[in-house]
Amino acid sequence: MEKLSSTLRNMLLSLTGICIIVSGILALVNKVTKAPIEEAQVKAKVEAISAVTPKFDNNPFAEKIRVLPEGETDSLTVYPAKMKGQLVGFAIESYTQRGFSGLISVMVGFDVLQHAESPGLGSLIPEWFHEKSETGGIRDMRGLDMKASAPLSVSKDGGKVDAITAATISSRAFLDAVNRAWSVFKYVQDPEGSKASGNKSSDSVSSATVSTAESANSETKS
Repeated sequence: MEKLSSTLRNMLLSLTGICIIVSGILALVNKVTKAPIEEAQVKAKVEAISAVTPKFDNNPFAEKIRVLPEGETDSLTVYPAKMKGQLVGFAIESYTQRGFSGLISVMVGFDVLQHAESPGLGSLIPEWFHEKSETGGIRDMRGLDMKASAPLSVSKDGGKVDAITAATISSRAFLDAVNRAWSVFKYVQDPEGSKASGNKSSDSVSSATVSTAESANSETKS
C-alpha cells in the first residue's frame, strides 16, 4: 500500500477521519451508558423522596413539577406523594450556594397528614439535625412545625436553631435550602393565596422532615 505523502491536505484528511471515528465511539458509549445512568439517578431520587415523606403508592418522580420561588432564578423540583389518590406530602429538591465548599443539595419533605422519620444518609447534616437539642433550641427537624418556626436561622444570627459544632457556615447553608423549599411548598399548596397573603401557608400543613438528597457540588438547573 502506497504511503500518503505528508501534505497539508493529507494531514487534514487524516485528522478528519480520526475525529469521525472518535466521535462515533463516544456516541456509542453514551448510548450504551445513558439508560443505566438515568435509571440509577431515578432510583436515588425515589429513595430520597421515600426517606422524607409518609408512605405513598404513586410515582412522585413521574408526577414531578418545577416551581420558581419568588425572587429566585433557579426552579425547584417538587415531588407529590399520594396514598390511594390522596395527597399525603411533598418532597422538594432544594439547594443552597452558601455552603463552605459551594453547592449543597437536599431533599426536604413536607407532610400533609403526619410527619415521617427520615433516617440519616451518612452525612453530617442529617445526623446533626436528627438529634435532640441540649440547649432548648431547635435541632431535630423531623416533625418541625414550619408555620411557627420559619424562617429558620441559627442562634448566632438571632434564630433558634442549634448550628453544627464548628460548622456554622454549613448550618446556615442547610437552613437556607430548607427555607427555600418551604417557600415553594407554600406556593404549590395555594398559589393564589400565597401571592395574596405574602406566601402564607395552608393551615392543613405544619411539619417537615429533612434528608440530604445529593452530594455537595452537584448541579441544579432551572
